[in-house]
Amino acid sequence: MTQPIVNFLDPLSLPEDNLKYSIVCSKYQDKWVFVRHRLRESWEMPAGHIEENESALQAARRELFEETGAKEFSIRLIADYSCDWKGEINYGRIFFANISHLGELPKSEIAEIRFFKDLPKELTYPDIQNLVFEEVQMVLNKKSKVNIQ
Repeated sequence: MTQPIVNFLDPLSLPEDNLKYSIVCSKYQDKWVFVRHRLRESWEMPAGHIEENESALQAARRELFEETGAKEFSIRLIADYSCDWKGEINYGRIFFANISHLGELPKSEIAEIRFFKDLPKELTYPDIQNLVFEEVQMVLNKKSKVNIQ
């Protein structure tokens, strides 16, 4: 089985036009937030496609609300990334959100959200999500305090 090749790049190093996905690694009450798609039994970080005429940040905020019901949160840029999967390279931007208020989960493809102390074992994309999780933790541990409101 072919493993994806994920490369983490400096934040804002890729042009917005090249970006396809926004990933939002997030915490609520000091626990990691993961969501379960209604067609799957595994966990994933809130994430999704960047829509036409939408920035990566706008997509991150939209996806976070749609997939978790997050109403109040601070959001921070972590990194840009490339993912080579079976010869197809896609680019995206990774954010971290600290959620302070969750509302009702909107009706969408997400069946439930759950809070974890660590990375859950049953991941939808284990070869990618574990790397993203490690990168986010590494950047957060550097204690740089640049938030985007």
